[in-house]
Amino acid sequence: MNDLIQIQNLIYEVRGQRVMLDSDLAELYGVLTKNLNKAVRRNIERFPKDFMFQLTKEEYQNLRFQIGTSKSGHGGRRFLPYVFTEQGVAMLSSVLQSSQAIAVNIQIMRAFVQIKQFVLENKDLTKRFAELEQYFMQYSKDNETDKQKIYEAINLLMDRTKPAKVGFKTN
Repeated sequence: MNDLIQIQNLIYEVRGQRVMLDSDLAELYGVLTKNLNKAVRRNIERFPKDFMFQLTKEEYQNLRFQIGTSKSGHGGRRFLPYVFTEQGVAMLSSVLQSSQAIAVNIQIMRAFVQIKQFVLENKDLTKRFAELEQYFMQYSKDNETDKQKIYEAINLLMDRTKPAKVGFKTN
């Protein structure tokens, strides 16, 4: 169960799809990222664009910010990472033929299924939050004019209650 939670933390949403980074998958499979990507390139016909795609610079920066990785001056990636959808991860098991890859793939598939179940079970909750957000947005808009009127009234009262200038005039 702990492994499933660890894997779920490696699933991100990019372009409206749940995906996993090539480097995270390589680590789980016990291979180097470049070797995982070489195996994919040798079998590229198995990985259409809805199974795997390369991140843009902006997507990669957003993802790095989201997961809290730091920029290092030495080492690091030379190329933008690839990400794999659930179907792409399933296809990886046919490309990486090790027993570790098969065992890890089973856990990853279970993690994707649990995320889907969670989303389905909490769809009503998500809808309710959206309704509450809409209500508060409308409430805020409706009350903005009221707040403005209150500020104007306070300013008017402050002007009227200012003491008259006191002092002597010299010619």
